[in-house]
Amino acid sequence: MEKFEKNNILTKIIKGVGISIIFTLICLTVFSALLTYTNLSESLIQPVVISVTGISIFVGSFFATRKIKKNGIIKGIAVGLIYIFLIYIISSVVNNANFELNTGSIVMMAIGILCGAIGGIIGVNV
Repeated sequence: MEKFEKNNILTKIIKGVGISIIFTLICLTVFSALLTYTNLSESLIQPVVISVTGISIFVGSFFATRKIKKNGIIKGIAVGLIYIFLIYIISSVVNNANFELNTGSIVMMAIGILCGAIGGIIGVNV
């Protein structure tokens, strides 16, 4: 029974990461269309990407923990860290395997942990 429970929790965390990624793709697709067809400044790209990342992790953590009912902060942080890790790997590969850890990476990790924790806490308590 305990093995089934651990597997179920892992499945929910993976689904939460999937929801986060899908939410990110939708939001950034809409934003890119707005950038293309309106007079929005390109200086908005970084703040929008950071905001969308935080909101996406929050949403994924919320959905991952809403039926678990315990340890929401830990499971939410797990969603955030896995999401950030996947995005870091993908962006490093796209940028010619430049696996450097810079200030932006650290900020994104902090946002992932914070938004994941908040989403997990709220998801467990709803």
